[in-house]
Amino acid sequence: MPATSPAHPRRRRRTNRLLVTAAGVLTVGALAAAALPGSASAGEQGGKAHGHQHGRYQDVQLLSFNDLHGNLEPPTGSSGRVTELQPDGTTKTIDAGGAEYLATHLRQARKGNAYSITAAGGDMVGASPLISGLFHDEPTIEALNKLDLDVTSVGNHEFDEGAKELARLQNGGCHPTDGCYTDKKFQGADFPYLSANVLDEKTEKPLLKPYWVWKKRDVKVGFIGVTLEGTPNIVSAEGVKGLVFKDEVETINKYAQELRRKGVKSIVALIHEGGFPASQNYNYDCDAPGAGDGISGPIADIAKNVSPEVDALVTGHTHNAYVCTIPDPAGNPRMVTSAASFGRLYTDTTLTYDRRTGDIARTAVESANHVVSRDVPKAPDMTRLIDKWNTLAAPIGNRAIGHISGDIVKDGTESPLGDLIADAQLACARTLDPETDLALMNPGGVRASLTYAASGGEGDGVVTFAEAFTVQPFANTVNLQTFTGEQLIQALKEQVSGSNEAAPKILQVSDGLTYTLDLTKSGADRVVTDSIRLNGEAIDPSASYRVATNSFLAGGGDGFTTLGQGADDLVGDDDLKALEQYLTANSSAGSPLAPPAADRITIVR
Repeated sequence: MPATSPAHPRRRRRTNRLLVTAAGVLTVGALAAAALPGSASAGEQGGKAHGHQHGRYQDVQLLSFNDLHGNLEPPTGSSGRVTELQPDGTTKTIDAGGAEYLATHLRQARKGNAYSITAAGGDMVGASPLISGLFHDEPTIEALNKLDLDVTSVGNHEFDEGAKELARLQNGGCHPTDGCYTDKKFQGADFPYLSANVLDEKTEKPLLKPYWVWKKRDVKVGFIGVTLEGTPNIVSAEGVKGLVFKDEVETINKYAQELRRKGVKSIVALIHEGGFPASQNYNYDCDAPGAGDGISGPIADIAKNVSPEVDALVTGHTHNAYVCTIPDPAGNPRMVTSAASFGRLYTDTTLTYDRRTGDIARTAVESANHVVSRDVPKAPDMTRLIDKWNTLAAPIGNRAIGHISGDIVKDGTESPLGDLIADAQLACARTLDPETDLALMNPGGVRASLTYAASGGEGDGVVTFAEAFTVQPFANTVNLQTFTGEQLIQALKEQVSGSNEAAPKILQVSDGLTYTLDLTKSGADRVVTDSIRLNGEAIDPSASYRVATNSFLAGGGDGFTTLGQGADDLVGDDDLKALEQYLTANSSAGSPLAPPAADRITIVR
């Protein structure tokens, strides 16, 4: 049922908005230049554009983040850095993230703000490092409770273990298979998960609450939460069994009308769908040369069609950073934000509430992304929480499983780590059938790079089970199927056509499979058919090939419908075990594994 709730009584909210911290000085998206109706301009209120605390206007601070993915400890490699554009045009790389630092930054940002809300854009859990994933993400829910998260939308990864497990994360209780991990029963989330567009197939009602209302004194702000409509294409079929995912825009507009009928006119949409800014610098101005001109992708279309009754959009999913003002259907600018991923950034948005109308005065909206830098004190309560779960995970996670001679990164159209995983799955599949020809790995299943530098006390170049778990946390199996050459060619073309045409998903390929990807062409033609070779020989459309994939791809995931149509299925070990066995068999302290060259796909741009 929809719920109206006051701000958490256990929190001490403060009274005026903190000025920009040293960690986030450059990213500002603002609509404050125009004057507030019936008042002096925003910039004239006490010398601050965010100084409305009395009378008709009340500033409401909205702190937000997205796509945490259970990263309680500081993420490593490129996953733990952000790039900042400097005034002289150069860029600076900053180490960022970690729940101990995120807690400190959020608590500092709240100081002086009596009206402060903290919201998230989904994927708080799922694809998590070992410290959280090993315990079905209970540690992350506990951390979010300590962070005083008020509300979040549901992301696609919240469905990795299915609707029943999502309900357990919301309501509490011990895991049905693994039981309780400590002497205390898991209490669940203190905050509501919102899933307005995810319906139970039988009842046709929302799986969880569609919206939630924050209220303090006479100020009310409604939140509508949706996940991307395409979730069934990127989550295992079992995870979304019995669920229907509806259009994001239609759903938000429906509940915006319902909220207004209930007297709630200030509305924020939490949308687990995102966009692609033209720059990877977190402080890139995506409103140049005009409002929203610097961002593309699904969120741009969604923002242009969501009802003008919605005052701001907090988004996610693409792991990008942006603060944009995309015009709504009435042509008025509206703030659309995303705080990258893994807790590296948070967004601080000021919503000026008009007590006379009950709505947000959009001409005064300000927003900026801030770096969760690691130059602030760690939050002691978060350190205790991490230590507790690390103690439980250590006997499993600290075990050495291999050695590498350098970073093996997941970045790139074809990545060294993607090739390594494909090789590992090919080796695993050949224990089931020695005649296995090749392996294909979905890029979204490679969650982090393997870094040469030690993450703990294991020593440089040592790969621990915890590090491998962070790379492949989904518990997929290695599946073996038979395809015709024609089907194999079609599967490769599905990387850049159909549902993947606008945003290609380039499969990582095992040793021996080569082809040319011509990005100057369009659609399926980008995969050059005549270039596809297996061990130097052209693919024979009428021949049969034994192909290894993970169970997600074997179910047709990520838009690879052809990979869901194989024959003679065999199911092997889980993919993480395949990676562990490969690393152990092919590396040692004296002979570490070198990063693959990532030269199996020839890319023409």
